[in-house]
Amino acid sequence: MLSSVEILILAAIQGISEFLPVSSVAHLVLVSKYYAFNNQNLLIDLCLHCGSLIAIIFYFRKDLLNFIQNKAFLIKILIGTIPIIPAGYILYQTGLINHLRSLEIIGWTSLIFGILLYVSDKVKVTKKIDTEFTNKSAIIIGLFQVIALIPGVSRAGITITSGRLLGFNRFDAAKISFFLSMPALAAASLLGIYNVYKEGSVELNFLAIIAVIFSFIFS
Repeated sequence: MLSSVEILILAAIQGISEFLPVSSVAHLVLVSKYYAFNNQNLLIDLCLHCGSLIAIIFYFRKDLLNFIQNKAFLIKILIGTIPIIPAGYILYQTGLINHLRSLEIIGWTSLIFGILLYVSDKVKVTKKIDTEFTNKSAIIIGLFQVIALIPGVSRAGITITSGRLLGFNRFDAAKISFFLSMPALAAASLLGIYNVYKEGSVELNFLAIIAVIFSFIFS
C-alpha cells in the first residue's frame, strides 16, 4: 500500500497538472515509477481525480448555477460527454487501460499531442461559443476527449486542441474543455468510489479518503 506521504506527493502532482494542458495521469505514472511507489494504480488515480472534481465544483459554484440554467449549452455538454463514458468503461472492465500505462506510450503520446496542441493554436479564430457551438461541435470535441483515456494525452490539452481546430478562440476552447471535464471526472470519481467500496479494505478506504482530501486541497 502507498504511504500517506506518497499520497500527498501524488495529490500535489494531480492538483497542479489537472488544470494544465499536460497529462496528469502521465505525471502520476512517471513519478510513481521513478520513485518506486508501490501499488500506485488506476484506483488511486480515480480517487485523486475525485478531489480535483470537488475543487472545480467548489471554486466555480456560482458559474455552475448559470451553466445549469443555460439548458441548451448543458445539453451540448452532455452530448459531448457521451463518447467517453462507454469507452472508459470498456477500457477499465477489460483491463486494457492498465496496459496503456507504459513509459513508451506516455512518451510518444506526450510528444505527438504536444505538437498537435501547438499547431492547433495557429488556426485562425472563426467561431464564437455563443452562436456556433453546435451539437456537431460537441460530438467532435467529445470524440477527441476519448483519446485522453490514453496516459500521456492531456484531457484539457486534447479538448482545447480540438476546439481550436474547429475555429474557437483560446478562451472559448478552454471554457468548453472545462465544462466537458466535469461529467467525465464525475463518472471516473463514481467508478473509483464504487471500487473502493467493493474492495472493503479499511486501509484502502483510508488511503482513498486521504487521496481525495489532499487532491482537493492542491487542486
